[in-house]
Formats: sequence, structure tokens, C-alpha cells
Amino acid sequence: MTTQLLAHGLGGSTDLPIPVTYALIGAAWALTFTFAVVALAWRSPRFDPERPGRALPRRVTAVVDAPATRWVLAVVSLLLTGWVAMAAFLGPQTADNPLPGVFYVLLWVGLVAVSLLFGPVWRVISPVRALHRVLGRRSFGVTYPQAFGYWPAAAGLFAFVWLELASPDPGSVPAIRIWLLVYVVVTLAGALCCGTRWCARADPFEVYSTVASRLSPMRRNADGRIAVGNPFDHLVALPVRPGIVAVLSVLLGSTAFDSFSATPQWRSFTDRVTDSADGATLLRTAGLLLFAVVVAVSFTLAARCTGGVDAQRRRELPGLLAHSLIPIVVGYVFAHYLTYLVERGQQTIVRLADPLGRGWNVLGLADNDVSYVLSMHPAVVATLKVGFVVAGHIAGVIAAHDRALALLPRAHQVTGQLAMMLVMVGYTFTGLYLLFGG
Repeated sequence: MTTQLLAHGLGGSTDLPIPVTYALIGAAWALTFTFAVVALAWRSPRFDPERPGRALPRRVTAVVDAPATRWVLAVVSLLLTGWVAMAAFLGPQTADNPLPGVFYVLLWVGLVAVSLLFGPVWRVISPVRALHRVLGRRSFGVTYPQAFGYWPAAAGLFAFVWLELASPDPGSVPAIRIWLLVYVVVTLAGALCCGTRWCARADPFEVYSTVASRLSPMRRNADGRIAVGNPFDHLVALPVRPGIVAVLSVLLGSTAFDSFSATPQWRSFTDRVTDSADGATLLRTAGLLLFAVVVAVSFTLAARCTGGVDAQRRRELPGLLAHSLIPIVVGYVFAHYLTYLVERGQQTIVRLADPLGRGWNVLGLADNDVSYVLSMHPAVVATLKVGFVVAGHIAGVIAAHDRALALLPRAHQVTGQLAMMLVMVGYTFTGLYLLFGG
């Protein structure tokens, strides 16, 4: 049993497929709720990005923003980065190395969970920002081009998911090491040229953290104070910049492709049409790109499918509605990678206690056993997976409905939403089907 669970924790799609009954129930709820919102919900916007949250005591903001706090976090970030780098360069170049777990679990999935709880944490724990601070925040004064928007971050996120889902050996320590070296060099060079604006718009992990944090109750008011408020008010405040739809399409499309690539049909097709590792890599790359493009095209067309608006507003609608994809992305991430985070995350932390494989026992962690609590209860996992997908769908529909009321003319506020709602139902049905079949 242990061998099976360990093997299960090394792949991309680690949770067991959900039973068909759960999928059908979840799909029925999603469909019913969608059309109930369109037909019966409120008829005027309720979410306001300018509405302040309930401010926490001033000392909380003072402590968080204190230079000493930022320096401590920068030093801790660099120390942890050095610890992981030691494992990457000097540790065993096998599956026992903690680097793949840090990269694919703690960074990719754990960052979403932490950002949901505390806000855009990558801004304060990023090793690139820490290096930039140590270097005295030097900058060559180059202005970050507005037209770039989030496109560099979208490219970086695609590079990440390509390594995980399409590369010949995603668990290879040297491959991950090279990817991270390129990431640090490119991001640090951009920060030195354009300042921290590069980090905020081009760093894939910072943009990823910022996107997830839009569902966090934690935010800052206009006066800079840390506050707690309605996540839907925060969600609608997502900055609309070029490339934001591409970022969300990569995130949603790649997670869907991860489930799809685990199906027997895809594996059989890959074996049948390719006869080499390079051919399989090209096919997986094409599939990954296709999933991202389908999400981007379907969402863009649905957002623009309304009457009563001029050409300029029609072009703006996909960006103005892009925030409604965030709950769907987050819900699918947790539905897809929950067991991965809980169980492989434990394994990674234990391995980090002995990064060189020399019998170290930092903080007494090396003696801990991994608890496979979720894998031992598949019914609980199935329920949680359906719950995350449906909850993400419901939150996305609510966000899209409220924003449409603010953007569309009154005569088109219902009909103008139908295409978007149908597309969101399609995303949810597809997600449940892939989780059922994967």
C-alpha cells in the first residue's frame, strides 16, 4: 500500500478519479445555480472595489511595513533559497532530492494556499526582490513598457507548466535547476532595468500569487492600512492590463490538460502516433498550448458576445471580466492538487531536513512519517474535489454577473451574460469530467 501511495504522490494528477455520481451531482448544482443567478439574482452591482475593508489595528500595519520586518523576511528568503540551492547542486540527483517537491508542490500549489490566507505573499518572500533590496534597489531607470502588461508573466507561467506537463523528464533535478537559474537571471535583470515594477508584472510567481490573493479577505485600504473585507470587492479590483486573460488561460488550461493527459485515451493516442521521446514532447506541448488557447478564445468570445456596446467597450470586456476566472482557477487547482499538497508537501518538508542525504535531522523533522490521510479516505477526497470545482464555479458566476450589471446596458444585462454563463458551465462540466476520468 505504501509503495502505491508513494508512486501516486509523484505524478501530476495525484488524486483518485471522482465517482460518476459525484460528478453528475456537482454538474447539476453548477447548472442550476448558474441560471438561477442570471434569472433571479440582484439587478444592480453590489461589489465595489473602492469599498474599504475593516482596518486592523495600526500596529499590525506598522509591524508588517517596518524596515526591520522587510529585512528579516529578505534574509530568511535568501537563506531558504540557499538551502534549496544546496540540495539542487549538492544533494542526491535522484527522486530523494527535495527540489522537485519544493518546485511543484510548495511553490506551485502552496503559494496559492498561502496567498489566499495572507494576500500576495510573494512580494515579501521573493528571493529576487530580496536580492534587489540587498543590492540597494538599484535600477537603470528603464521604463517598463505598458504594452507588455502581464505578457512576460504569462510566458513564464507557460514555461513552468511546460516543464511539468510536456517536457521529457519533469522530475529531473538538472532540468528544474536550469529552469530556476534562468528564472532568477531574467527576473533579476528585469528588476535591475525597470525596478520592482518588473517583478509586479513580469515575475510569473508574483503575478500568480497576486491573482490568487484577489480571493483573500486580506487587503490594504486606500490609506495603506491592512484590512479584512469581502473577497468579491477585492476580486473586482484586479488590475486590467494586457495579458491578464492569457495568464488566467494558461493557469486554467494547464490544469485541465494535466487531468486530460492522465486519461487512458490520451496515453493510448500518444503511444500510437509517436515513436520517440521528442515526438511525445512535441505532442504534449501542442496539447498544452491548445488547452490554453481554447480557454482564452472561448472566454474572449463569450465576453464580447453582447449587444448595446460600442467597439471600444467590446474590446475591453474580456479584460474587465477576467477576474471572474480566478475562482474557477483556484477551485480547480485545489480540486486537482489537494492530495499532492497535503501528502507530497509533507514528504518534501521531511526531505528538506536532510537536503544532502547525509543523515542530517534539522529541527527533528527527518524522523517524521508522512501521513496519507487523504489517500486513505477516497470518498472524502472525491467530495472535496467536487466541492472545490462547484464552489469555484459559483463564485466565478457571481463575480461575472455583478460585473456585467456594471458594464452592460440595462436592456442587455441578462442576454449579454448568457454566453459567458454557458462558457463557465462548460469549464465546470469539463473539469468534473476530467477529474472523473483522470
